[in-house]
Amino acid sequence: MEYRTLGGTGLRVSMLGYGASSLGGVFEPIDEALGIRAVRTALDLGVNIIDVSPYYGNTAAESVLGRALRGVDRSSYVLATKCGRYGRDDFDFSAARVVASVQESLARLGTDHLDLIQCHDIEFGDLDRIVTETLPALRGHARFVGITGYPLGALARVAAATPVDTVLSYCRYTLLDRALLAAVPAFTAAGAAVMNASPLGMGLLCERGAPAWHPAPAAVRAAAARAAELCAARGVDIARVAVRFACAPAEFATTFVGTADPLDMARNVRWAVEDIDPDLLADIERVLGPVLGHAWPSGRPENA
Repeated sequence: MEYRTLGGTGLRVSMLGYGASSLGGVFEPIDEALGIRAVRTALDLGVNIIDVSPYYGNTAAESVLGRALRGVDRSSYVLATKCGRYGRDDFDFSAARVVASVQESLARLGTDHLDLIQCHDIEFGDLDRIVTETLPALRGHARFVGITGYPLGALARVAAATPVDTVLSYCRYTLLDRALLAAVPAFTAAGAAVMNASPLGMGLLCERGAPAWHPAPAAVRAAAARAAELCAARGVDIARVAVRFACAPAEFATTFVGTADPLDMARNVRWAVEDIDPDLLADIERVLGPVLGHAWPSGRPENA
């Protein structure tokens, strides 16, 4: 496992992080015992940063993760959670609510401190309020404070307006989209470490394909399916290529991948450090080229 510095925090984190959304049954129902083993497998294989949110599974992910971490040396991992988003359409970035959210998360996670607290999906909030009220209220309630979201413009505006320790975006550096890597210099100049998430594009880049609720345009879904078929014909799971591709840039402190299956987690760790066949990658990129960088709307129109 390769370790990288998390910006100005000084923390050293694994290039592959554990994203705990799966523990909330976000993609499919889970066997909790297997989910707990998936977390322990990640830790055993050198993963030392974990990201979760009360939004995932209506707090279920935090609760399962808390049970998974019982008895684990607290100093052996970096724990990040989020606040501000609590349901599909339930957002509250008020100072009182996010501070209360931190306390609720601490109780579910069974710990006395958070290494990182992040405002979740800021594009759904008033960015000025997040700058002037939300982020200042969070200082002192975790070691470090960050922001997350899908549209990079919203993240860039907030990071430029007020200091944040980390920026996390998902689906923005994958085989289908390279925008997050291009944005790294601006975030770094603002003093924020950049974290990547969802290397499989929320299911686009895997053999079973995207779930019905996926927001990607039809052309993107179709191209991803063709790329998966190409890989399968070569005897390779497209997820293997996608994980390695997303983890490779040293500009990202970490890339989060989630699963509630310990065998899948072990496979992800292996894939993160294995080389990709350059000829296969070139063929995949030819298939995906026509839809490269096609994003989808998320949040308030003014925050795009």
